[in-house]
Amino acid sequence: MTPPTPVRSTRGRRTLRATGDDRERDILATFERLLEERPLHEISVDDLARGAGISRPTFYFYFASKEAVLLSMVDRLIADARAARGDVVARFAEDPPARLREAIRPFYESCRAHRAVTVATADASVTSTEIRELWSRIMEDFVREATAVIEAERARGAAPDGVPARDLATCLLWMNDKVLQTALAGRAPAVAEDDVLDVLVAIWLNAIYGTTTPPSA
Repeated sequence: MTPPTPVRSTRGRRTLRATGDDRERDILATFERLLEERPLHEISVDDLARGAGISRPTFYFYFASKEAVLLSMVDRLIADARAARGDVVARFAEDPPARLREAIRPFYESCRAHRAVTVATADASVTSTEIRELWSRIMEDFVREATAVIEAERARGAAPDGVPARDLATCLLWMNDKVLQTALAGRAPAVAEDDVLDVLVAIWLNAIYGTTTPPSA
């Protein structure tokens, strides 16, 4: 499995040379492979350096810790999903059910493709302040977007008034997060992995519109 599309990491310590990009990719690929085999707390910097074919001091040239590698992976995973999503949020009113599915699907597919990273991030957020803060920032961005969509749909008369839009968006997004985590981690009870997207879309539509067939603009 390859890591998400390479971009220059903000977690590295210095500007990377061309060969540095390759080494960073090797570290990320090693990290994901090891996460598929064992939990984060059992992976050492030495494991990552050895798997990437570099020395321990060279590892620290690129990342401050193994947690920094995880943070970089999460940054990339979310960036790739956002890029795949495109401008569907801006076009939401055209066809709410279709646009909602298109908005959620890239994150569902990205997390599914990088299951080990997704599960490790959820587990690490319990003990790592830095990872928890990163995920909170990511979720805050999603909440702002979803709040704006709900308010716009209410303003055009497609969605009824109800609980404050931000509160509804917050609950729905944390639902997405937990439902996907449990499905990918194989925990019980959980929604069947292949059904997650359908279930989430149906719940969002019912929560926002009171129906799964809201009017288009």
